[in-house]
Amino acid sequence: MRKSLLLLFLFASIHLLFQTAVAQSVGEVKIQVQRAEAGAPVKFGIPFQKGELKSPDHIRVLNGEEREIAIQSTEVSSWLPADDSVKWLWIFFFADESGEYKVQYGEDIRQSVFTDSPIMFKNNQRANGFAEIETGPLKIRVDKGGSGFIDKVYYNPDQNGYSDDHIVATGLSQRGSFLDLRDDTYGWFSNMLANAGIDTSRAVIHQHYIEKGSGPMHAILRVEGEYEYNQEGHENSPFVTYIHAYAGKPYLKVFHTITYTGKPDKSEPLNGRQHEDIGTQTDLLVDEGARSRDGGLTQPKDRIASAGFGLQFHLNGAKSVKSALETGKWWEKGSTDYFEHQPSDDDVISVFQTGPEAARQSPMSVSDENERIDGFIAEISGNGVEMTGEKSEGWMSVSDDSRGVTIALKNMVEEYPNELSVNMESGTFHAYTWSPNEEPMSFARFDSEPDGGMVGNFAQGLTKTTEVIFNFHQGGQDAQSVRSEVMAVLNSPVAHAGADWYSRSGVFGEFAGNGTGFEGLERSLQYKYEWMLFNQKWEPWYGMFDYGDVRNYYFNNTWFQWANNEPAMDFQYWMQFMRTADTDMYEMAKAMGRHTMDVDNTHWPRPNRYRGDTNRSLDWFDSEMQPEIDPYVGMGRRHAGQQWISMLSAHVWVPGWITSYYMDGYHRGLEVARLTGDYYVRRIFGGHGLTGRRLYLSIWNLAELYDVTKDEIYLEELNDRLDRMLDLQKKQGGRIVIDRYGYSQNYISHGVSKVLQMFDRPDLERSLIENARSLYNNPPYDHDMESYLSSIHPLIVGYDLTGEEKYLQEACYRSRYLPVDELPGPVFSYDNQGELAEDMETISNLPSAGEGPSFRGRLPIWKYSNGLRIFGWTHAFSVPYTIERLQNTNLQGCFNQE
Repeated sequence: MRKSLLLLFLFASIHLLFQTAVAQSVGEVKIQVQRAEAGAPVKFGIPFQKGELKSPDHIRVLNGEEREIAIQSTEVSSWLPADDSVKWLWIFFFADESGEYKVQYGEDIRQSVFTDSPIMFKNNQRANGFAEIETGPLKIRVDKGGSGFIDKVYYNPDQNGYSDDHIVATGLSQRGSFLDLRDDTYGWFSNMLANAGIDTSRAVIHQHYIEKGSGPMHAILRVEGEYEYNQEGHENSPFVTYIHAYAGKPYLKVFHTITYTGKPDKSEPLNGRQHEDIGTQTDLLVDEGARSRDGGLTQPKDRIASAGFGLQFHLNGAKSVKSALETGKWWEKGSTDYFEHQPSDDDVISVFQTGPEAARQSPMSVSDENERIDGFIAEISGNGVEMTGEKSEGWMSVSDDSRGVTIALKNMVEEYPNELSVNMESGTFHAYTWSPNEEPMSFARFDSEPDGGMVGNFAQGLTKTTEVIFNFHQGGQDAQSVRSEVMAVLNSPVAHAGADWYSRSGVFGEFAGNGTGFEGLERSLQYKYEWMLFNQKWEPWYGMFDYGDVRNYYFNNTWFQWANNEPAMDFQYWMQFMRTADTDMYEMAKAMGRHTMDVDNTHWPRPNRYRGDTNRSLDWFDSEMQPEIDPYVGMGRRHAGQQWISMLSAHVWVPGWITSYYMDGYHRGLEVARLTGDYYVRRIFGGHGLTGRRLYLSIWNLAELYDVTKDEIYLEELNDRLDRMLDLQKKQGGRIVIDRYGYSQNYISHGVSKVLQMFDRPDLERSLIENARSLYNNPPYDHDMESYLSSIHPLIVGYDLTGEEKYLQEACYRSRYLPVDELPGPVFSYDNQGELAEDMETISNLPSAGEGPSFRGRLPIWKYSNGLRIFGWTHAFSVPYTIERLQNTNLQGCFNQE
């Protein structure tokens, strides 16, 4: 008996030790999911500390009831070369009634719950090949020689196979998607004829393949092709389509990117001449004075006449069309006003959304400081029916008694003009991302005055990505049910892992969330981001090619210059979302990132990649004989009065794009970041691209790009530029950044810190310490207060590397200008822009203009009521890090040191 008790005791002890060991090997993080409907797809990126997660297979997710749910995980990047553990992971699942989930991970953690209906994905890449995705209730087919989009859609809610009887939609021959141009060469006569000068596109698919992140629950098909044209001089226009399908679900999410390759105006050709500020040679240069006298710059040539998608629907018997408008003014949150109609056999029902000066043939009218402008129109119209308002909800459905098709456009109001249209006679359903019922989109200049020192037009090669939802569903539903289904996907759930988790992972360095007790510093961030969101809905900063961008300077109740992302404004909003879990910050980060990827970068012309999809050896040689890539592909636009009229070699920021790839699973973020990395590698500007702020910014960009790709070509380029930086530092008294570009200190402190995450580089550590020492001993005032305030983060890095408290104390002291007082009320409670702008300056503690350069008559360009450009250097990339360090010290009073 005694022996039995002893054995039992030993067994219990061993079991307890085993349980303790298992418990110690299990990590856990809570995930807050906002605005999730049951069954809605949730996809998010989550970072892990170095060495914390060895494999993406070692995780599981529990719902609010502590039950494991089915998930799909994808390793996005690792900590290599420092460590082979996971750095970023995508997690996908379908939401239930829970608002909070737990991600558990560890050596002993394994997933034990899987989807009941895994996706079947076929990808036949032959010359006449096809791709097929089966989700259970849905099967889609994309043919290389078909419509250029989806060629067949089978819908079977019983999930017991497919036959021709289940076909609910088919493609339109080479018109599944389209980008039609209006050539204004014909002058006034063509304007008298509805279709004169319109060049109708034909969509041709070249490649389609399975994209990263595909698995049993979530499949992604990437389709690449071109629009071909008839008119001489109209170049083929590349397009890229990402089709997202979901296990057990009858809906698709589509991201479609068009490229504008037309000639934007009637100016004289440059014939190889280049503007001096972006010249790659010294012989053929633009005479800016002569060019400003070219009246053709303000006359549009190739305009966008229409763009979008088309499907042929296959429904029987009596049909029903459903949609909705949102009540209230264009800036207000209203209620749903439903529309339901039984059309005749020859009826055309459309939902049309437009706004002020959609075609952009002249400068857009804006609100004044006291009152918002009008001009937003939303119409639902058909044979004998009409509903009007200012805002569409962005969706439309056509159905019979047994099944239906719903299409929804993301940001239909914000990205006007667009239209959803059902033609009962032809049996077609169109989603127009540029409506043919609006004037064609013009890319001509508003005037021929120099902007950024040049009289240019670089619209050729910009892109635009649109997000569209296609839902195939049972018929006979009321409008409210149809709306509920599609809105759950259109307004997708937002997942957040908590500010502490993002910070402790170290992927962006350690930074503070909100609620830290440093209210003045926290307000300096929150108020500023909300001020820009307020103006977005006041001015408004809307339109197909403008939405997502913000203006730079606010003087005399007027905004000047589109910002075009300087300096990494989209990354600023991603950081604020990580700090706060604020969905407004998340939506702005997405919109700003997508705008800057598309409109603020150069994407064309570049040759098609040879992937080995064919058996003909000549195809490789043909690909090698394609024209050389345009030298400016990958280079960004400069801030200017119009998005595409000025460029500069140092104006492109990839950190926000890559963050959208990490956190949102947005593939285009990495795709466009690679364009910029390849632009650096080509070195089109020779040594000019390896000096000054171009050098500092490229180090940050390349460090982020190598971290996500581990591509040696980017590492080689990065290392060479780091060596140049170290060599130049020796000639500058220990300072890394030359005084001319003192405001760009953050590029180096964040960029080199990223390098130190991956490599053991004592030489770079010494460089950062020496730089901090120089900035400490000789505070930089060379570019007004921008240089002084941008030195805060380099001082914090010096503190982190040395432990010397004096650097943190000085960083805190220099931050004394940054805290703001409390506004009388919340930002969004203000009735007008003027009062809010006045109060923004009242609460500010920023200094007045100094001796350095300023803007428009000694007005400081770092005013608190201005935009995010200077704010990026003075606040955004330092305040979260300053707060985090001060929380753990006794230096809170250092703001007031003598």
